[in-house]
Amino acid sequence: MRMTLNLQFLYFLKKALFSRNVLVLFCVIAFLFSFQSSAQERTKPTDSSSVWTTVKYDANASYRSMKHAVTRPLQWKGEDFAKFGGLIAGTAIISLSDNQTSNFFTQQQNTYPRFLDDYGFYYAKPVNFLIASASIYGFGLVTKNEQIRKTGVLIISSSVVAGYSQILARTAVGRARPHSGFGKYAFEPFAGTQDYFSFPSGHTVLAVTMAHSIAKQFENVWVKSGIYALATLPPLSRLINGEHWLSDVAFGAAYGIIVVDCMDRFLFNTDTYNYKNKEKKITWNFSFGANQIGVVGTF
Repeated sequence: MRMTLNLQFLYFLKKALFSRNVLVLFCVIAFLFSFQSSAQERTKPTDSSSVWTTVKYDANASYRSMKHAVTRPLQWKGEDFAKFGGLIAGTAIISLSDNQTSNFFTQQQNTYPRFLDDYGFYYAKPVNFLIASASIYGFGLVTKNEQIRKTGVLIISSSVVAGYSQILARTAVGRARPHSGFGKYAFEPFAGTQDYFSFPSGHTVLAVTMAHSIAKQFENVWVKSGIYALATLPPLSRLINGEHWLSDVAFGAAYGIIVVDCMDRFLFNTDTYNYKNKEKKITWNFSFGANQIGVVGTF
């Protein structure tokens, strides 16, 4: 029995690591890693700097921020573990209503606009997502706009870390999707089938990662609201199509925010880029109570 489980684990780990979408992410990681040897060369590029010099600087910044995010849990202290425990507890509480919320969302399939459904599905596909992210960075590079470049770096870096880790998590957790009919608490770790690939929601992770990275560059609350509103379409379409439970989406959204904030804070603290209004920062905390569950931002 133990040998069978070990072989199953190795088979599906190989399958997860060598899927097309993961290979795209791996290529990005390999590209960024190639610049880590220049870690000491951190002179900020100027408008007169060559494109290659700027790209090397940004790639190094991306590598360092990714390394920081991946190794950050090793530096956690009591408060950090408490917050993580709160996130898990909050997700568990939300899961209590998964059946009811799933029934509600799936009943909207016949009335939900097809173009919104298509947008939600294709928007957060890894390949499309990375193309959009690279386009944002490329625009900032060509126009020599540091803020747009920084936004591109933040999106790409956070999406690689969050995207790759959520794939591994979904494979390891093996939670059944709503449409599978197996129930909200059916788990088959390393099952390797799409029916057991529900937690967390990958579309939500990537959608929130991009939206939060972009929204952080604006101060206008209406602009921020519009950006976040667009980010709700991918998870909404997944809920309506019975691909995810509400708790999958809630955890995915929180995880995307955590990864982006971790990297953004690192870039801020290391003075890698120029930040406007440095004294005005948003602190995100998770609030779980008898009548409320959510993420609270303190301005």
